[in-house]
Amino acid sequence: MLGVITGYDPMDATSSREPVPDYVAALERPVTALRIGVPEEYFAEGLDPEIRAAVERAVDQLKAAGCIVKTISLPHTKYAVPAYYVLATAEASSNLSRFDGVRYGHRSEHASTLASLFRESREEGFGAEVKRRILLGTYALSAGYYDAYYKKAQQVRTLLAQNFLNAFNEVDAIVTPMTPAPPSSWGRRLTIH
Repeated sequence: MLGVITGYDPMDATSSREPVPDYVAALERPVTALRIGVPEEYFAEGLDPEIRAAVERAVDQLKAAGCIVKTISLPHTKYAVPAYYVLATAEASSNLSRFDGVRYGHRSEHASTLASLFRESREEGFGAEVKRRILLGTYALSAGYYDAYYKKAQQVRTLLAQNFLNAFNEVDAIVTPMTPAPPSSWGRRLTIH
């Protein structure tokens, strides 16, 4: 799946034109002596015991296969979610501003003026969550709050990236839980074959 979603997409101007490695072929390489990092911050309070146990079993299997496992630190992890919410909403606000009903997006049939076309098209075309994100992002990008929110979140993102770069100087791969909790009982009934 990674090979399919990685690389250039002609419908996405932000996608990379870098060549896509053969990930399936990489699965055939032996893992002996591969250095595996386990970030202590990802195993803190709030991690479901079932998830913790599953990841620990996976780490034990990697050890048994000859991997070298070590605890690492990604010290700015606790700031990742707050920074994400500021950056994601700011990007939603910026990127969705072009959806005005004139050149992009839904076009309202109820508008009588240009201003009402913008307003009605966005009202009809965006759901409640999208509108919420646009409002929060516009707030974070506004003149009085740009430095306090958006710029600070950008700085946190840089720190987070540096944490990972530092970790990859010590290890070849990082093992983390994908989610802090198992799916609901409804989600557990779904099985993918």
